[in-house]
Amino acid sequence: MARKTGSISPRNKARISIALILILAVFAVFLDFPQLWDQSAGWINSKVPVQIPQFWNLSYKLGLDLQGGTHLVYKADVSEVPAGEKAEAVEGVRDVIERRVNAYGIAEPLVQTTKVGSEYRVIAELAGVKDVNQAIEMIGETPLLEFKEADDSPPILTEEQKQEMEEFNQEALTKAEEILAQVQAEPDKFGEIATEKSEDIVSKDNFGEVGYINETHPYKELLEPIKTITKGQIYGEVFESSEGYNILKRGESKEEKQVKANHILICYQGADRCEQDISKEDARKKIEELKSQATPENFIDLAKANSTEPGAETGGGDLGFFGPGQMVPEFEEAAFALEVGQISDIVETQFGFHLIYKTDEKTEDSQSIQVFRILLRKKTESHYIEGPRWKYTGLTGKHLKDAQVNFNQNTGESEISLEFNDEGKELFAQITERNLQKPIAIFLDGQSIVDSDGDGKITDNDVYAPVVQTVIKEGKASITGRSSLLEKKEVVRRLKSGALPVPIEIISQQTVGATLGHKSLTESLEAAILGLVLVALFMIVYYRLPGLISVISLIIYGILVLAILKLFGATLTLAGIAGFILSVGMAVDANVLIFERFKEELKLGKPLATAIDEGFKRAWPSIRDGNISTLITCVILFWFGTSVVKGFALTLFIGIMISMFSALVITKTILQIIIHWRFLSKLKWVFLNKKESNETNQ
Repeated sequence: MARKTGSISPRNKARISIALILILAVFAVFLDFPQLWDQSAGWINSKVPVQIPQFWNLSYKLGLDLQGGTHLVYKADVSEVPAGEKAEAVEGVRDVIERRVNAYGIAEPLVQTTKVGSEYRVIAELAGVKDVNQAIEMIGETPLLEFKEADDSPPILTEEQKQEMEEFNQEALTKAEEILAQVQAEPDKFGEIATEKSEDIVSKDNFGEVGYINETHPYKELLEPIKTITKGQIYGEVFESSEGYNILKRGESKEEKQVKANHILICYQGADRCEQDISKEDARKKIEELKSQATPENFIDLAKANSTEPGAETGGGDLGFFGPGQMVPEFEEAAFALEVGQISDIVETQFGFHLIYKTDEKTEDSQSIQVFRILLRKKTESHYIEGPRWKYTGLTGKHLKDAQVNFNQNTGESEISLEFNDEGKELFAQITERNLQKPIAIFLDGQSIVDSDGDGKITDNDVYAPVVQTVIKEGKASITGRSSLLEKKEVVRRLKSGALPVPIEIISQQTVGATLGHKSLTESLEAAILGLVLVALFMIVYYRLPGLISVISLIIYGILVLAILKLFGATLTLAGIAGFILSVGMAVDANVLIFERFKEELKLGKPLATAIDEGFKRAWPSIRDGNISTLITCVILFWFGTSVVKGFALTLFIGIMISMFSALVITKTILQIIIHWRFLSKLKWVFLNKKESNETNQ
């Protein structure tokens, strides 16, 4: 019978598997010990003109018991906190302490809460801390919650910054004057020069053209000099605008229609600038419902009650007059196609679903002029500021009476509800009145609790960017956003941690010296190596060739476990090393089960290949059941245990998973390769001892 074309024989599959295992093992070795690669690469680089890069160097993360550090235990005074809120208040304090020690630069801090009798305690393990007293002082401070508003005042620059800005702008102005002289000498080359030298993307990509500009255009400040010249002329001076220094040229003029409209926007999760949790399907249903209700008489009221656009509840979605190019294409096309007094069909844009009500249009006094320019940018004070600046408002955590997560009765969406005391009520009213359509940032210990991406900036990328929509005089406010319910609960806990007075008192301090940790680590590693050697000797003596293969598999197993722990940044503790050593025993146990089954099959007179397959098949149920029960125990220990127990459980879990891989894949693959060596097929003593071989012959 002809062999089926395109299929891979079992022997070739085994060879491929061995090759992949070797590649994985070599990578793991270099990950565990990158100095082996680096030393070899350094020697080669010194001999040949080829530069081999250094290997990816990750360091092992050592726990408190190995690296040394401090173990602190605090008692939380919750006597003033309502009974139902004590656990939440202590959890809020834990969150504050954790963020503080992270900001302090402590590596791998572990902060957790526990209850001993009626007392609530906060435990902080700070590995590698050098200045213990400073860490204790920092942790013991009261959380500071502040509400801040944007600081629009010009920043105060240093003398060096002022000088640098003046020099930069003078160079830009001189360069602009040189370009002006060049285009005046060769006016036909204006577009070519703009493409080469303009620092504005629009003009650079369009041969100097920035479009038709009118009094409502973002570039309207360019109209003043442009109106003094005629078509095709170049303005005779360098014009300084807010962006920089402009060389200007006038193009065509045209009369254009402008449209005035109101709109209703229903945005959905994932749309640009949307802070709602509503899905696209639900948003579609909502806009269809509004479409069926909308009339010219009630449109503005519907917009105030339903539109998700910021400010719609007061402005009714009024967009004022706008001309071509000022709205996104889909919206503009629909608005200009309407008759005055008409309401559009549903329009979808990148911002969500819209209904448009056209209220007016005009063509008078709306002349637009085509403008060409070459821009050289200048520096202003804003160039020396990274992100928004915030200023103190006087509103702090002491004014916050309550914070909780509620659900909006109209939309069903989760939101954060804030309630201030009498003093805070007056302050908040003043703050919201002067910050309409502006964000108010909330800071805890100097860090924004609504800054999701950690960049220190309140932007559209953040979970929350609380923007004041209306003046709030009742002392109650709500924060909505596109974040999940869990994230909102996290924000509430942080708010309460800065509002609730939960003093903490240190009741225990234990310092672990680095020398003790190093000694423990050395002794643990020596014990692990000795255990591996004894296990290897036993396996080789008792199981002969299969035992030797299991040792090779065990070595690869150890290399892979260390690589995984290092790759995923798991913290190594003494308990974790104990879990690793225990998992070695589990790995050997799997091999023992397999080899005993394998020997039984050989005693029955079966060929080596068949005996190996049957041995693995018959041993698998026992291996599976034993390991699954241990894995379940690991999960329970990790879920409910303390830091030491978690380290043990995690390491044991990873070790068991890799041990099953080493026994069932690596060992089996090597055996499948060597059974094809002819000189072994008749040497049963390499698989069975003399007594077992005699029993087989009988």
